[in-house]
Amino acid sequence: KVAVELFDAIHTLDRPSLAEKLARLAEARGSCPALFVQVNTGEESQKAGVLPSDADGFIRDCRALGLPLAGLMCIPPEDQDSRPHFAMLAALAERNGLTGLSMGMSGDFEAAIAAGATHVRVGSAIFGARDYG
Repeated sequence: KVAVELFDAIHTLDRPSLAEKLARLAEARGSCPALFVQVNTGEESQKAGVLPSDADGFIRDCRALGLPLAGLMCIPPEDQDSRPHFAMLAALAERNGLTGLSMGMSGDFEAAIAAGATHVRVGSAIFGARDYG
């Protein structure tokens, strides 16, 4: 609920229960942030996101709920070349008529931009690496 009130965009729409909750909150509030569907392009069990094989149906369901989909988001596996994941996301977005692509981080944002990214996350390049210790 707080996210809907505070943010202009949410880049982590990844499951039907969240889509339904956002639709209810948006209806009650009369507005909703721009939404990016998170796609788990690497099909990694430790990461959130809709599986690529389920993405078209999930996008269709979100649209049926009246949600304002702005685009798609992915975080490729750390141990793989990001470019195929970015290409997959771009193709999925094009197939579904979505123009926003949130992909690329400090280590691969150039490849993401080359693949059509409209949003990149470069916090480590600006602020330095996080200390998880």
